[in-house]
Amino acid sequence: MVSLCLHGPSRTLLGACSTTVTFSTVAQRSFQSSQALSSSDAAFSYRIAASFCAKGRRFMTDTNLLNFNSFTPPIRSGNRPDSGQDAFFVSKLGETGSVALGVADGVGGYSDMGIDPAQFSHGLCEHMAETCHVMTEDHQIEQLRARNLMQIGLQKVMQDPSIYGGGSTACVGIARSNGSLQVANLGDSGFIQFRLNAVHHRSNPQTHGFNFPYQLSRASPKLLAQQRLFGGKPMSDTPKDADVTDHDLRHGDVLVFASDGVWDNLSSSEALRLVSRCMTSLGAWKSGDKGTAIGDQLHGLTQRGGLGKQSVDTLQALIAVAIAAEAKAASMNTKVDGPFAKEIHKRFPRENYRGGKVDDICIVTAIAVQGRI
Repeated sequence: MVSLCLHGPSRTLLGACSTTVTFSTVAQRSFQSSQALSSSDAAFSYRIAASFCAKGRRFMTDTNLLNFNSFTPPIRSGNRPDSGQDAFFVSKLGETGSVALGVADGVGGYSDMGIDPAQFSHGLCEHMAETCHVMTEDHQIEQLRARNLMQIGLQKVMQDPSIYGGGSTACVGIARSNGSLQVANLGDSGFIQFRLNAVHHRSNPQTHGFNFPYQLSRASPKLLAQQRLFGGKPMSDTPKDADVTDHDLRHGDVLVFASDGVWDNLSSSEALRLVSRCMTSLGAWKSGDKGTAIGDQLHGLTQRGGLGKQSVDTLQALIAVAIAAEAKAASMNTKVDGPFAKEIHKRFPRENYRGGKVDDICIVTAIAVQGRI
């Protein structure tokens, strides 16, 4: 009987990182969703940036960063970022002011079959982005749900002749101009919603066993041949298995979607520390007698050039870069145990695993901004 458990230990190549992020710096283009409700101060827009680094590569602040705006075209195979087996997407939904975003982490074990794991994860994100990009009918957009978008992406991957096998986790969100957010999470990628110096919500990882997450997959011709010969079938989950959660956003909320290359190396409290440092040091969150509140500077800080003429020039990009750099450094640290090492010690007390977990790293950061730009 042939079964497939293809996620984890195979993704452990060594690399080097030497990066310092200062909190007066951030990048090139920022995503501000166009607002169909721009005449109303109640409408939300989303300022979005992504940071990433393939394992074995040095993290560079200026090159490992993408800012998005409403005119940014979907990422396609010809201009894929250097994010290894991790992939991400951001796309506006027509002219409604809503956006779709997410991350996917390719299953590294498929490389043993001669399959590039990045093909599936990047293809999945590209197909989801393209689906959103071509949507023009408001009723289609209103009916679109995060799980449905994941299903559409998977169906297109199954029909894509350039993708003949592979698998990935996926965390997909749809944020609307009314401030609602829906997330479908399958596997051990995930997201955190930060609000006013606190973790407001965190998704839970889905796993079949230790380091064996739920995963979308397409059986390769080689695997199908093995099944015909020996029987059995590979482990495969579907979008129906994804955890779906709904959230009400507030002005100044920060969303971080990331692959397990981040969550295996940084705890929720460590991610909160980085987000809070960025937000409070620039006055986007401010403390007072009545607790933490949103600063008046938030609108300006999240627009292009909001942090001045620097490579990292928006608040959302600063947060993305800060988390990516910290996760990269933690993954290379052989002395300080991260969440992955601590989980190993809990499950397998005799194992002498120390330090971080070397992996691809991918983060998409969105800041919810309410009111006119």
